[in-house]
Amino acid sequence: MSVEPPAVRAARKDDHVELASAQRKHAADTREFDDVEFLHHALGGIDANDVSLAVTVNEWRWATPFYVNGMTGGTEQTGIINRELAIAARETGLPIACGSVSIALDAPEDAAIRRGFTVIRDENPDGFVMANIGVGRPASDAVRAVDLLQADALQVHLNAVQETVMPEGSRDFSSWQRSLETLIAASPVPVIVKEVGFGLSRRTLERLTELGARVADVSGKGGTDFLRIENARRTSEQGDYSMLSGFGQSAMACLLDAPPSGPELLASGGVRHPYDVVKALAAGAKAVGVAGTFLETVRAGGAEALVPLIRQWLDQTTAILAMLGATTPAHLTHTDMLVRGGLAEYCLLRGIDTPSLARRSNATQIDAARHDAAHPADHTELRSQ
Repeated sequence: MSVEPPAVRAARKDDHVELASAQRKHAADTREFDDVEFLHHALGGIDANDVSLAVTVNEWRWATPFYVNGMTGGTEQTGIINRELAIAARETGLPIACGSVSIALDAPEDAAIRRGFTVIRDENPDGFVMANIGVGRPASDAVRAVDLLQADALQVHLNAVQETVMPEGSRDFSSWQRSLETLIAASPVPVIVKEVGFGLSRRTLERLTELGARVADVSGKGGTDFLRIENARRTSEQGDYSMLSGFGQSAMACLLDAPPSGPELLASGGVRHPYDVVKALAAGAKAVGVAGTFLETVRAGGAEALVPLIRQWLDQTTAILAMLGATTPAHLTHTDMLVRGGLAEYCLLRGIDTPSLARRSNATQIDAARHDAAHPADHTELRSQ
């Protein structure tokens, strides 16, 4: 737990927003999402009216396959951002997460800091809200974080890379596994374990299962880069960590490398548009978190600008699913995916069978034919409906 004064931590949160915004303005517009294509079947489309965007994640039923991921909170500036994000989530039905509430837990008497987070529930009383704390917190903080927002789920973030580069960061990660296990056990709501932009490896996901995690957000590189953000806050005397630039795995790499029997997966990290959402869903994500793109829209025009953008994303996601012949986001895992470029090289090195991804619809058709042959009565009944 930090012993820094709340004012110092609050200033850092505002700095993070400004640095993240500046980073996006100069970011290259290429990500490993671009290494994925769909094999086009010109007669494979369906009626968009037959598409449902609803998804099931753990025990939850969400009306949309993407959500507002955790970003910020705890200051006047970030409280305004959270208010606008919450209004947009309320108006569009998106689940929403906040940034780490640790600063509010460490200053429970400071109403202004708490208000920077509680505004999310105030503006979105009936929506799906996720609280957020970092690993290493006392088990009791899982309960306190959930209570603060009357949250439906608790994100617990892992940020070893950020802590390494952060000038005031902790370098002792030895207790994290035990801490995570106790937080998961203590939380009154299901826990989502997430990275902050450097990815969750296959080994990590396997270990998360052993620790009791049922849902994980792989949160890969390609979006907001907290290594660069924290490095920008360092002085020359503290040393430069730009040598680690590019460290970690992308969301797509993590999804394709995930173990078959791990936690249910969410994906985030560099999601720019609905096509990125669709690709992540096709790679196995149950739902997709969006942060930077929505943050910039809110900062430019508030909820008034974000609501129509989200509705456009929903329309476009529906249209893309119809074009690909998928009635639901889950059906995207039967589409034919072509993996190229750097992502293909990653898959080769990790022993991932990418050729089979390019023939998934064939396997689905064969399975359906086998089912029809074995259960002709079922097939006749379906045709008559």
